[in-house]
Amino acid sequence: MRFNEAWLREWVNPDIDTDTLVHQLTMAGLEVDAVEPAAAPFTGVVVGEIVSCQPHPDADKLRLCQVSDGDATFPVVCGAPNAREGLKAPFAKVGAQLPGDLRIKKAKLRGQPSEGMLCGGSELGLEDLIDGLLELPADAPVGADLRAWLNLDDTVIEVDLTPNRADCLSLRGVAREVGVLNRAPVTEPAGEPLAAAVDATFPVTVEDSEGCPRYLGRVIRGIDPGAATPLWMVERLRRAGLRSIDPIVDVTNYVLLELGQPLHAFDLNKLDGGIVVRKARAGEQLQTLDDQTLELRDDTLVIADGGGPVALAGIMGGRPTAVAEGTTDLFLECAFFNPLTIVGKARGYGLHTDSSHRYERGVDPALQQRAMERASALIVAIAGGEAGPVTEHGDAARIPAPATITLRADKVTALLGAALADADIEDILTRLGMDVVADGDGRWTVTPPSWRFDMAIEEDLIEELARVHGYENLPSRVPAGTPAGEPEGEHLLPVRRLADTLRDRGYLEAITYSFVAPDLLAKVDPEHPPLALMNPISADLGVMRTSLFAGLLNAAGRNLNRQIDRLRLFETGLRFVPGEDGLNQEPMIAGLLYGSAEPAHWQAKARQVDFYDLKGDVEALVALSDATAFQVRPGQHPALHPGQCAELVRDGAVVGYLGKLHPRLAKDLDLPKDLYLFELALAPLRDGLLPRFQPVSDQPRVQRDLAFLMDDQVAAGDLIAAVRAACDERLRDVRLFDVYQGEHIEPGRKSLALTLTFQDPSRTLRDAQVNDLVEQVVIQLKQQFNATLRD
Repeated sequence: MRFNEAWLREWVNPDIDTDTLVHQLTMAGLEVDAVEPAAAPFTGVVVGEIVSCQPHPDADKLRLCQVSDGDATFPVVCGAPNAREGLKAPFAKVGAQLPGDLRIKKAKLRGQPSEGMLCGGSELGLEDLIDGLLELPADAPVGADLRAWLNLDDTVIEVDLTPNRADCLSLRGVAREVGVLNRAPVTEPAGEPLAAAVDATFPVTVEDSEGCPRYLGRVIRGIDPGAATPLWMVERLRRAGLRSIDPIVDVTNYVLLELGQPLHAFDLNKLDGGIVVRKARAGEQLQTLDDQTLELRDDTLVIADGGGPVALAGIMGGRPTAVAEGTTDLFLECAFFNPLTIVGKARGYGLHTDSSHRYERGVDPALQQRAMERASALIVAIAGGEAGPVTEHGDAARIPAPATITLRADKVTALLGAALADADIEDILTRLGMDVVADGDGRWTVTPPSWRFDMAIEEDLIEELARVHGYENLPSRVPAGTPAGEPEGEHLLPVRRLADTLRDRGYLEAITYSFVAPDLLAKVDPEHPPLALMNPISADLGVMRTSLFAGLLNAAGRNLNRQIDRLRLFETGLRFVPGEDGLNQEPMIAGLLYGSAEPAHWQAKARQVDFYDLKGDVEALVALSDATAFQVRPGQHPALHPGQCAELVRDGAVVGYLGKLHPRLAKDLDLPKDLYLFELALAPLRDGLLPRFQPVSDQPRVQRDLAFLMDDQVAAGDLIAAVRAACDERLRDVRLFDVYQGEHIEPGRKSLALTLTFQDPSRTLRDAQVNDLVEQVVIQLKQQFNATLRD
């Protein structure tokens, strides 16, 4: 919502400066996004009047003008097509400084003297598109400083509103807030209902009164098609970010900004039969004002006439019945549409308009009569014409009534952490326009005004009390009572400990959307049908993720497209897998690895990451809990390379996957093939061992290196597990230090070399004891894997 401060101060003018006003609005929940000057800086520009205008003798497109500043006349050469005798326009005198660091000097153009410059709006930074001079009203005072006369030393304020504060999508709503915060009176523009000058009406039928409980219409005949929008209105629209189009459209936009009520004007002579408010029918089309032709769905509320739809209700009008240059008769509509009927419809057609933005969030259901009268009066004042009576249609019983809410003082104290006096509570709610009835013993029955349709429960009222009282005025204190919930067990690792481990290994944390593109997820995880969103942000974010791989691959693509050649990303978050018991939301941790194993260094040759770098990172996570409880073994995952994929297992259950990106998926996503991924369930990783004291033995350690020959399908992890099972607690460690296949090894066989470390905590191990343990290992591996000692 954009508005200029001077306009706001016509409604409410507290004794505060701009900075204080901006701070108040932000602290009250109406966050100010931008504060900008209303116009670019310039000096030396006055209201000028062209007293004579003659063709240039040596240039067809130039004119010789005599321009008065009220005291003297100056020769000016001008090329604007609308320069003419009697026109009042901005006049930059010699010495004036214009935007863009342009200083006006005396000059000769095609041999004719020019002492100054007649200006268009764009040359003063007022309009982006202008053809010719900025035409000032006939009553503009000649010689007056233009900047002061147009009040260009004004400030434009842009407020970012939360969806529940649709009542502030108007100057009237913001003025009410400022008035409440400063205990200042709010003065609305004076205006009496416009008396009907003719009896003309236009038939209206509301078939869908649930979607449109109130529809007001009015005929205005005989408007002047050549009328121009007054400059004061053009300027207010410009400062609000809207461009002037024609008087009728400008008035409807102006009332939209002023009161927050959308209106639409039809060319009465282009309507056929009468207006019908109904749902669209199959096969109907509408050419909208932006020249799109839409195929309408049967759940869309439309405004139709005898020939079919003429507008999307609450969204946009149609081109065939729009007001045009020759329009002389209008049918002006002003309606209240049920927000549930409008919400999502504009986005469904690829549209977003000021009207739909307001109707989706809610419009004051008591505002339509006032908005109709205000717009009618402005149209007649600017473009002339005679207005007929206002007709109302619909079903008043379907208009939502304000909620009746019970407020308790003890609830206010419990939520705010401070007690507010009963008188202060009543004062704040009354200033907000609410009807407050005291029930005694610190209880009130509160009825919000029609424009505060976001008030539904007691907590809503307490939030209002906190806003107006001032969040900064509430005390800071530690909450009383015992926090809800049970503390986590000491054996559970914090998620931040796992995240810090990856950060220490060079990873950066990524945060991606929980919803992803359906086609991408189908490639990454085709085994789990995802949950589709009913109202997605976009088609590319249409389903809930069943794997964190999708978000990480998207992030990798964006980074690689920006010449990032070494990438390490990880993410923690939920995946959403539909199951028999509903939606299973499982916390996961996932990572992505690509590029060189180490940063570039003059002393070492660059090496690309491989599967074992990835496995090392996963093992670093596993080592934080209980490394002996996990096992890595060959696995299959649709997103990973069949020959370079492993699964992480704990207690016989698969808890995650790691491996190289599948070549087919890499090609589909235009990603490099040597990209590695892992995704692990967080719960098993966090389930660690409680720290416990273990004495350090002073007895010597004994190491034995053993090389075994076995079938090449035997996994090293299985071999190490068998070694541990064959020994008792005197086996301290087992390390794989060599893998060999080739010369002197039969085809289909391999050699694995292990270092076994033995230690007895209480005595020195003798060779015979160590030999017995080694013999047990040899026997175990022979029986289990047909492994033999290598000579």
